[in-house]
Amino acid sequence: MTANIAHFNGELMPLDRIHISPLDRGFIFGDGVYEVIPVYQGVPLRGREHFERLQRSLDEIQLPNPHGVDEWMALVAALLAHHPGDQSVYIQVTRGVPPKRDHVIPKGLAPTVFMMCQPLSTPSREAVENGVACVTAPDFRWEKCHIKSTSLLGNVLARQVSVEAGATETILIRGGFVTEASSSNVFVVKDGVVAAPPRDHLILLGITYDLVTRLAGEGKVRLEIRPIAEAQLRAADEIWLSSSTKEVLAVTTLDGKPVGTGKPGPVFRRMHALYQEYKRKLAAGRTVAA
Repeated sequence: MTANIAHFNGELMPLDRIHISPLDRGFIFGDGVYEVIPVYQGVPLRGREHFERLQRSLDEIQLPNPHGVDEWMALVAALLAHHPGDQSVYIQVTRGVPPKRDHVIPKGLAPTVFMMCQPLSTPSREAVENGVACVTAPDFRWEKCHIKSTSLLGNVLARQVSVEAGATETILIRGGFVTEASSSNVFVVKDGVVAAPPRDHLILLGITYDLVTRLAGEGKVRLEIRPIAEAQLRAADEIWLSSSTKEVLAVTTLDGKPVGTGKPGPVFRRMHALYQEYKRKLAAGRTVAA
């Protein structure tokens, strides 16, 4: 059986040979950031955009980037050589290993860089055809949600709300307005018009969120970026989730009540088709892989 090869601080090695110090600030404080890149037949989906977002997250926590975008892309390509087919690449950068535990951010540490692959799991045919259930919950997380931080306890607790309700996701409400879901962005549709929450510090700006807005424009689907009140969420004709692994997925039940007709709607069908066509072109080399 082939070893699961991962990247650790500049070296490729079997995953089970990697050892991280318990003093690593990623372990002690969650002091790090991460990215997840979907890969279709060896081609990263919007890889450069993922690493540009990584740079923004690193800047927000004052952690120097150990690599430029082209270097990151080359490291991913080297790792993917050991993992053919559709993959999900996880990248994590922490501040590194200080000599002692101290809240103060130390200077001059070498960051810890870790990357691994696992087979990409996309929505099942049943989920695409029938949609999924979601629940709502207050958004009790901190106010820097735009950082793709490894400190994900708030998201974990929010996701557990949906697990215990037998649902796929938890859609979060802050101050009467939709922010995002525990690990997805959220879109609502009313009278054929798609709305997405603002690109601000209260949501993680998903690479798939950005791709959906782009595909909507190319596919002549009307889309507005604006605040979405909780009442508008509950009165929506359609609700969607988007993420690197969920792609675009219809929500057909919210808090036990049907969304619209209770089936994936026509605007979702259009967007799902646009997304799948983008993937086909990407894998065939007929669209920009960045």
